[in-house]
Amino acid sequence: MSKGSVQKLKQFTYMIKAAEGLHARPAGLLVNCAKACTSTVQISADGSEADAKRLFSVMNLGISQNDTVIITITGPDEETDCEKLRAFCESNL
Repeated sequence: MSKGSVQKLKQFTYMIKAAEGLHARPAGLLVNCAKACTSTVQISADGSEADAKRLFSVMNLGISQNDTVIITITGPDEETDCEKLRAFCESNL
């Protein structure tokens, strides 16, 4: 990043509705969606943050039903990737 430039990012919050929270299957689906993005994707919950493209990192957050997560997207296609991830969460989590 050049001196004086500002790094942009897209971010959204989402409350997990899935009864099982984000363990193996739903976490794997989220990771696959994140891996399809060209941007960097981070997920945070309860003060901890993880790379959303790494399954065990996401699972180690211990996210349960009704927990609120923050998804942060940075990169050249962050707008498109943000919408893709938001739609995924609303349909699957």
